[in-house]
Amino acid sequence: MHTVKQVAQLAGVSIRTLHHYDDIGLLEPAHVGDNGYRYYGREELLRLQQILIHRELGIPLAEIGGILDDPAFDRLEALKNQRERLAGEAERLAEMLRTIDRTIAEIKGDHVMKDNDLYSGVVDPKKQDEYEAWLEEKYGQAMKERIEAGKDRSAGQPDGAMADAMADLKPIEEELAAQMKAGIEPDDRTLEPLIERHRAWVARMWGQACPPEAYAGLADIYQHSDFRARYEKIAPGFADFLIAAMKAWTARQQA
Repeated sequence: MHTVKQVAQLAGVSIRTLHHYDDIGLLEPAHVGDNGYRYYGREELLRLQQILIHRELGIPLAEIGGILDDPAFDRLEALKNQRERLAGEAERLAEMLRTIDRTIAEIKGDHVMKDNDLYSGVVDPKKQDEYEAWLEEKYGQAMKERIEAGKDRSAGQPDGAMADAMADLKPIEEELAAQMKAGIEPDDRTLEPLIERHRAWVARMWGQACPPEAYAGLADIYQHSDFRARYEKIAPGFADFLIAAMKAWTARQQA
């Protein structure tokens, strides 16, 4: 049996994360000792492995428990499917690495690349197409037009513009996550300055105003597994916190 500290060290996660998983019923210890310590056995370690794999594959924490607790869940079959999916991604990443190496060689004058080789492996077209289709199905023609406009706007951006924008977003998200960890509720008015900064960043990315109703719609979009996976990497529970904070701010503006 392992203590929570030992499991945290084995898995490379924080003790806080394991406590959170226990609190939400996702990963309960095998038993709690008279000293109040949580103890985990082999079965719990295997379940944690599945939780972390699902999380890395972009499955929201809110859904992972249902998947693992489904009577039809087969751990061996799940591992085989996960291996197949990751092998495909590994191939794409290997191709991206080759593209980077060829680009470095060209910059150094050792090699010349064809234009259509510049992006080999860099973008997963299938994933992007699936995401755009999800948005269009959920929000209709207006969203399709916004996606196309966004592509046109991105094409006109100077090199490094997106990286700079994401660098500006990072401290906003980190401070919001810090407020969540400090126990601030998502509807607390003390979050308003941070939410306003977040909304201003969104407007800048859109190239147009982000009124409350549009901001609320964006909160709904953040329910998508890709967004949730990104926010859960910032901090466990942050996806739900950010969505709730955005909607709480919107509700106050529309009251």
